[in-house]
Amino acid sequence: MAARLSSGSWPDAWFNTRSRLLRTKPVGGMAAGQDDLTELAQDSPVGLAKVLTTFDLVSLGVGSCVGTGMYVVAGLVAKATAGPGVILSFIIAAVASILSGVCYAEFGVRVPKTTGSAYTYSYVTVGEFVAFLIGWNLILEYLIGTAAGASALSSMFDSLADHSVSGFTGAHLGRLPGLGRGESTAPDLLALLIALLVTGIVAMGVRNSVVFNNVLNVVNLVVWVFTVVAGMFFLSAANWEGGRFLPYGWSGVMKGAATCFYAFIGFDIIATTGEEAQNPNTSIPYAITASLVTCLTAYVSVSVVLTLMVPYQLIDGSAPLMEMFAVHGFLWGKYVVAAGSICGLTVSLLGSLFPMPRVIYAMARDGLLFRFLSRVSARTRTPTLACVVSGGLAALLALLVSLQDLIEMMSIGTLLAYTLVSLCVLMLRYQPDESDLSAEPDGGQEDRDSLLRRLLGRHYHSLRLRLGMPEPSARPTPATGRTVTRCTLLFFLASFLLWTVVIFGLEGGTGAGAAVSGVVALLMAGSLAKVLATILQQPQSGRSLAYMAPGVPLVPAAAILVNSYLMLKLSPLTWTRFSVWCLLGLLIYGCYGVWHSSLELSAREEQVHASSYQRFDDHLDDTFSPELEREPRYQYQEEEERPYQGWSAPEERGSYRERDLEPEPCDPSGDQYSYQSRGWTNAAFAEED
Repeated sequence: MAARLSSGSWPDAWFNTRSRLLRTKPVGGMAAGQDDLTELAQDSPVGLAKVLTTFDLVSLGVGSCVGTGMYVVAGLVAKATAGPGVILSFIIAAVASILSGVCYAEFGVRVPKTTGSAYTYSYVTVGEFVAFLIGWNLILEYLIGTAAGASALSSMFDSLADHSVSGFTGAHLGRLPGLGRGESTAPDLLALLIALLVTGIVAMGVRNSVVFNNVLNVVNLVVWVFTVVAGMFFLSAANWEGGRFLPYGWSGVMKGAATCFYAFIGFDIIATTGEEAQNPNTSIPYAITASLVTCLTAYVSVSVVLTLMVPYQLIDGSAPLMEMFAVHGFLWGKYVVAAGSICGLTVSLLGSLFPMPRVIYAMARDGLLFRFLSRVSARTRTPTLACVVSGGLAALLALLVSLQDLIEMMSIGTLLAYTLVSLCVLMLRYQPDESDLSAEPDGGQEDRDSLLRRLLGRHYHSLRLRLGMPEPSARPTPATGRTVTRCTLLFFLASFLLWTVVIFGLEGGTGAGAAVSGVVALLMAGSLAKVLATILQQPQSGRSLAYMAPGVPLVPAAAILVNSYLMLKLSPLTWTRFSVWCLLGLLIYGCYGVWHSSLELSAREEQVHASSYQRFDDHLDDTFSPELEREPRYQYQEEEERPYQGWSAPEERGSYRERDLEPEPCDPSGDQYSYQSRGWTNAAFAEED
């Protein structure tokens, strides 16, 4: 009998905790209809109709992004943060979004038929804890997006009514203190009603119609062209002269970029609706890129016109595009923009609210959130309770929190979620899978290296030698996979430390303090380069996907660096609010999710069955026999032949865990044995060949 560790030992407790956090959801559990609320009845032979073209997906992405970003964010950032430099803020935010978008596209094609977007992708490929963090921040993204959309619509209607709505509520209901700023604002009852109305529509089962979405987007784009063309007749170059283009300096531009990042989020909805695309493997990456480029063009052109028409300090923060025409007496243009605002903000609001209950449903169905939130109405086939709870919270936020604070809070949650996605793609690309451990590689690495060879030309071989990059035929092993995992996590943490030193020491300091911060920043930058070089020296997986992010590991590393910098440029109060949100999520996961997870319940059930099976076999004779003599050889052969399963693989459990394996005779007359391991294991590892 193998020696067993005491159940209370620290190594055993550490392994149990680690295996819980890293356990993954088996892909076999992602069958059609299990996670998709839009599936038809269970006995129906017809599933989702693959009718969405690439144009439809681009329209979904543009509709989700352009609304609040074009009609509200450009004015808010230009007035209070960056001035006319908001143009540069949008460009920087777009670069960060594209870097995250290409990683998001690869993450999406790795796992088919998912609900919950990046949450489900990470649950299948990375592990439960990271999946919960991503899902929890996606909920924040959609929650704040819904509240911001309702608040933006309310501001637009209030502007059309000459601010009589806000004046009425302020006079009769008083003013509420701001959440931490000390500012007082009138409660936005109109935003509350708009959020509740849209919540009721979604809860009743009314889905976003592609035709309706496309029509609203056409109107929105026509208004965009009208705004740019009509605004050219009122431009004044004096608004950019005399240092007015960068009144807040480059620090204001970067801070504005962190807020402008909000204007580009929403492309993840494209991946969520990918099941209904005619050709998702090519349409999703193209639609993500095309929607981001379209949004960037719209934001930059509108920002140019806005800041040349009105001095940045006089821009109306609630409805900037409408009021810029009113300032010049062009009232007809104001109402044309108002029509576009209604269309754009409505699509953006629906795009934020519609996926939020689906993410909550997916997490509750997996047991990471309270399971009553996964109840689906038999009549509407929607998670009604999840819709009501999420819509109610969004309405409450729209009532109490100002639009600018909502936008900042949304940016930080989305930045962290997209950073984690880039982190996961970087780690997964270097993990071995079944094809890598087989004798015949598929040649994917050779294809990628041939592209690199064409780009570098005669410098290709010398660069490979200097960096110590592996040969194209090399394949990752469990050891190299663990090395990349540790380096990636170190890169993630070190990037935040680097930008903390740069922002709060170098940019905000003077004299000797700034010089010391500069030296420390250079040393940390060198350490990051060393970590990245170590990753480059490891072989990549030979697995080929329909779409793969280019330039790995450089592109995911750049996304992590840019996103972490933008996160730290947000206000300390935003970080305080975000920390409270994260602590609430960790409290829910630690007290409920980790113990009620579907994988946890399955592991407990398997352990109970295994214990009962052993008790029934107590009467069997376990004396020496020729079959039992072969037990040690068979045990290690099982471990060697089992495919590697990432950083939660059995090879990583340590020697003390190998001693916990105890053979149990499955068939007294044969050579087959089953092995029961103490502790909680990955669900995929629990399946025996």
